[in-house]
Amino acid sequence: MLFRNIGTCFLLILLISPTIFSSAFSNVDIRWAAKKRHMREKVRKMFYHAYDNYMTHAFPHDELKPLTKTFTDSLSELGNLNLEHLPQDYNGSALTLVESLSSLVILGNNTEFERAVLWLSENLAFDVDARVNLFECNIRVLGGLLSAHLLATDSTSRLVKGAYSNQLLLLAEDLGQRFLRAFGTPTGLPYAWINLKYGVMENETTETSTSGCGSLILEMGVLSRLTGDPRFESAALRALRKLWSMRSSLNLLGTTLDVATGDWIEFSSGIGAGVDSFYEYLIKAYVLFGNDEFWRMFHAAYIAVQKYFRHGPWYHEADMRTGKATYWQLTSLQAFWPGLQVLVGDVASANSSHREFFHVWERFGVLPERYLLDHQMLHPTEKYYPLRPELAESTFYLYQATKDPWYIEVGQSIVKSLNLYTKVEGGFASIKDVTTKQLEDHQHSFFLAETCKYLYLLFDDSFLVDQNYIFTTEGHPFPVTSRWHERLPESYPPSNCTFAKSGEQRRNVSAMSLQVCPATTLNPKHGSQQIESACHIPDSRLNHKCLTDEECGVDSTTCRRRSCSMAGYCGLWLFF
Repeated sequence: MLFRNIGTCFLLILLISPTIFSSAFSNVDIRWAAKKRHMREKVRKMFYHAYDNYMTHAFPHDELKPLTKTFTDSLSELGNLNLEHLPQDYNGSALTLVESLSSLVILGNNTEFERAVLWLSENLAFDVDARVNLFECNIRVLGGLLSAHLLATDSTSRLVKGAYSNQLLLLAEDLGQRFLRAFGTPTGLPYAWINLKYGVMENETTETSTSGCGSLILEMGVLSRLTGDPRFESAALRALRKLWSMRSSLNLLGTTLDVATGDWIEFSSGIGAGVDSFYEYLIKAYVLFGNDEFWRMFHAAYIAVQKYFRHGPWYHEADMRTGKATYWQLTSLQAFWPGLQVLVGDVASANSSHREFFHVWERFGVLPERYLLDHQMLHPTEKYYPLRPELAESTFYLYQATKDPWYIEVGQSIVKSLNLYTKVEGGFASIKDVTTKQLEDHQHSFFLAETCKYLYLLFDDSFLVDQNYIFTTEGHPFPVTSRWHERLPESYPPSNCTFAKSGEQRRNVSAMSLQVCPATTLNPKHGSQQIESACHIPDSRLNHKCLTDEECGVDSTTCRRRSCSMAGYCGLWLFF
């Protein structure tokens, strides 16, 4: 009788379970939607707490000092670690306002957006005696102006009719023309520093970074397409091609170089500071402009990164000439990498690395600038957190790709930490020491351009509905439009694909999905092109001997992690 009753109950559950589960899932969805709305409003308050304090205490200067409620004219200080050749009569360029323009639109504040656009149209000028970093000025000011112009002139009619006549584009064109003087080198690689009024100064340093001369193509390319003047894109593309020609036989690049001689200065590099946006702009330029040349560069560079920098979920630095590891360290700028991997479809790897970054965030409450992986300790002098956006950025991309609510929890944790440790009466302050949470009197403009923006989009992506945007390395959105493509691709690659050709046919093939060994030839049905596995990580020793699992890599054909056997050899022992 008991079993009969149990059977009857089980049958009833089966009959009514669709209603139960539907109701349960509906309630879950409602709770998550409510949480996202709640978090969205928290981020909105964060943005306006930072923005209003800037407008009250620092505008029209560059950035806010939230502890003392004063300002800093910091555009000339960005990238200038030794604070050399600072201008005497420079009074700021409203940098934080320029950086906030697209964020205002995403938050739906068209009134303030229009007010800011009109003020900049009437007051901003670049004929000033100020030495600025080309890379920083490009991504922050030129990118901010171009993005705001595109948002002001799209079909949504955000501005009062007749109020805007391309003033921001004219400012951007003027700034771009000043940039062109930096490219007058024997190699075509631009100087890192330029005086906005006088051009390249006498005895200017010829040292620059890979990011500095290889991350200009988005902004300069968009400027050419909007103005019809090809000089901007041509200069950036020439520099990018020259830089790519300087890669090693391993398809690796260094970190710093000489723009006059074309010689490398620092041969060690990774995916962090000095190189990060170089990789980012290759894939984003391909999506934005549709030029296969960008994809070919990116695909080769991405495989090289996976082979020589990756160690499990982490990425160390290596010598571009040999591929041998040089520095085992986490830098906060590396946290952008999972977001890039989402763009190329390598979501599993993105998730793996992102979780490790978040574990470090949880340990310290924020993400330290540099963490020594080999010593499991903070860098002794780089223990600060300047309100960087990279972890929030990757969290946003991963949630868009997976819709996994865990990423909402990550975003909630980030918001909680920012309010707990960095919010002060006068804005949001940087953290000088992540162990003591001692604050520094600086609210960087990218906190409004990126950190708040990506967190807001994580909880409310309505701005992206029926729209395709590429976000620059400073978080400024550019629309993906077919009229900018030299040749519209047949389809955007869903993963880290390359194009394999067989006769007249053209189709997408992916190293990750085909799971082929490095330097092996595909079977005839896939054509004859050689494709290298993007997931392959070599064992530490050529003879495959090991003492621990950490010395074993990732198998190229199965993309599984190899382990160390009792006999001391790497292999797929766990799967036999």
